Parts: sequence; C-alpha cells; structure tokens
Amino acid sequence: MLRPMPALCRDCLSRFDTAPAGRCPACRSPRVVTHPELWDLSIAHMDCDAFYASVEKRDNPELEGKPVIIGGGRRGVVSTACYIARIKGVRSAMPMFQALKLCPEAIVVRGRMDRYVEVSKQVRALMDELTPVVEPLSLDEAFMDLTGTARLHGHPPAVMLARLARRMKDEIGITGSIGLSHNKFLAKVASDLDKPRGFSIIGAAETTDFLRPRPVRLIWGIGPAAQESLEKAGIRTFSDLERWDRRDLAARFGSMGERLWHLARGEDHRRVSARSPVKSISNETTFFEDTGDGDILDGHIWRLSEKVSARAKAKEYAGRVVTLKLKTARFKTLTRRLSLPQPTQLADTLYRTARGLYDPEAGSGPFRLIGVGLSDLVPAHLADREGDLLDPGAGRREGAERAADALRQRFGADAIVKGRALK
Repeated sequence: MLRPMPALCRDCLSRFDTAPAGRCPACRSPRVVTHPELWDLSIAHMDCDAFYASVEKRDNPELEGKPVIIGGGRRGVVSTACYIARIKGVRSAMPMFQALKLCPEAIVVRGRMDRYVEVSKQVRALMDELTPVVEPLSLDEAFMDLTGTARLHGHPPAVMLARLARRMKDEIGITGSIGLSHNKFLAKVASDLDKPRGFSIIGAAETTDFLRPRPVRLIWGIGPAAQESLEKAGIRTFSDLERWDRRDLAARFGSMGERLWHLARGEDHRRVSARSPVKSISNETTFFEDTGDGDILDGHIWRLSEKVSARAKAKEYAGRVVTLKLKTARFKTLTRRLSLPQPTQLADTLYRTARGLYDPEAGSGPFRLIGVGLSDLVPAHLADREGDLLDPGAGRREGAERAADALRQRFGADAIVKGRALK
C-alpha cells in the first residue's frame, strides 16, 4: 500500500493526500503538486515566465500563440523571447538576424521598459500581501520568506504560493514559476526546473541526492569563465565538488571556494531580506557571438542605460558613479568607473558617461559581454539639481527626457523611440 503523501491542486487549491492518477479529486485538474515536505517548506523564489514577451502578449491579444521576440531592429539583439520562439532555438543576446533565421515567422517587438516596470509593481503588490519579507532580484523575480505566515493566512506557504501564481494569471495576465525549498539557493534552482507555469520543490531530506548528478552551472553566478576554471579542476557536477576538501577548495578558488563547499551540500545560510539597502542598479548583456562592431555596441550602451535609468526612476534613486563593464573574447573583464559631479537618474547622462568610458577600450574587443551600472545611490530628489556649466545642452536634453517619460506614461512606451535604440 502506498504511503499517503501531501498534495495540492494548483488550480482549485484543494489540499489532499496523493490522488489516484495524479488528478485533483475536487476539480480533476492534472496540475497537482505532491511532496513529503509540501506543508513544511517556506523559502520561495518566484520567476515570471518570459516576462517582457508575456506583457506584450497580454497587451496585444493578436500576439497570442505566435512566436514573439523582444529586441531592436535587424542589427540589434534579442532581449528575450517567448517560449514558442525558444523552441526554435532563439535565445537572449542572440543577434537578431540569426534569431530570425531560426524563427523567420517571429514577430519582433521593441521593448517597453516603462510598461514592464509598471507590471512588475503589480506583481510585487501581490507578493507583499503574502509576506513582508520579499527580496526582489530584478523586475521579474524575487525571493520570499513565508516562515510563520500560516497563522496569518490560515494556510501553509505552498497553498499561498499557488494562489499567488493563480492571481498573477487571473488579475495581471502573466504567468510565473515557483520554486519552494529550505534556502534561497535551492528555491532559485527549483523555480527553473519546470518552466513555464512550474511549481517545483526541493526538500531538505532529498537535497544532496538531488544535487549530486547535476552540473555545477546550476549555481547562480557561475558564468562561462568560472565554469571553465571548475572544469580544469575536474569539477563538472555537484558530486565532483562534494569530493573536494574544504581547505583545498578555498586554496584554489579563494572566497568562492568556501561558498562552493557549502553549496555542494545544499547549504545556504543567507536570509531573505526585504531591508537590504540597494547599493547599485545595473544591467548587462552577454552576446551570442563576440562583437567589436562600434555601432552595435553603441546601441547596447544606450539600451542598457535606458534600462538602468528606468529602474532608478521606478525605485526613486539616483547615483553618483557610472560603471561600464566589458568582457573580452578571452574572458578578461574590464571595469571602468567615473564619479559624476552630481547624482543622476537620466538615461542621457548614463549613456554619455558610459560611452565615454567605452571609447578608450574599443580596441580591446571583440567583446562577449557589456554592462552599465549606477552606484553610490541617493534619493531621487537629489538628482540633477544643478546645471552642467561644461555642457550647456544638458538642461535641454533633461527636459526632453522628462517630457518623453511623461508621454510614455500617458500614451505607452512606444510613444517615443530614440533612433539609437534601433541599432
């Protein structure tokens, strides 16, 4: 006789023991999640599914069921793509011409960052109703700690998370995938196991068995360069990593080695923190193919500056330090910073500063990654308060940007598109 196992219907939210044929006994839905620790786990990660593309399909029903790519013109790159386009091989940061070769029937839509920020705030409001401990990672994903919330809501965290996903679909019109576990690392891994519209669980009892056969690239922050270093050390899977002595890992990989030792055992002692001060705002793009094309890179610098500016405005921050990050084809990382005379949140200022930081490094290409960041943050009301005596046109450009922001807010993000955004 099978041992009863806790089960939850993600459609009608019924709670029961494992149902025959895996269907909900109340509504007959097959969208049932079962796990022995289902009612005990409380650390979650929610990741919206193809967020930008989902917003575009929601706002334009004619796009439903069609492959959609978010990005610039034919010389631009893919920002993101819906799952229909991903099936054809389209990936983020892929050159647009290559994406359209793989999926010629795709509909290309220019991104509307202001709109995505607006929808992100709606999703965040739903999460805040579940718990005060929400830690956003970006516009479309966040950690949540629901420890102790069962008494408040009258239901365990798993039920409230399933309700969150249902409300996102019904009230906002986008979907998300949930990862539930006993720490942040595993919750984030879990949320990516069954996208889109997933609900995956990694329990404490199964942690090491779950991790051992899996590749170490699952670790958040392990990029191509770090993965190459680990492979040179014979570390490809968590099982390989687990065999290493703690001191040897630290000696070879420094502080990252200490972290790897804990993650190999599924240990992550970081707390979900809603009060962590925002230290910087940044955005970066990894290219599908290395490029040294100045026009393409200029377009990227503008789009990244726009994204950082939009997030700074949404969070009501300004910053004094602009950072440009470049990674060469040989994985050498170049980081250049410039402190501004006064804090800014303007895309124009970010772009001009980042472009000035790029020009001396242009000969170091081709590049595989480019990023723009804003740090040394202050409240937004301290931004751009003084004119720039060395740039008489700065005030006029600021006025134009603020006016453009107001028009986008009223008529939509496509009301005004800069020419350089089309590169």
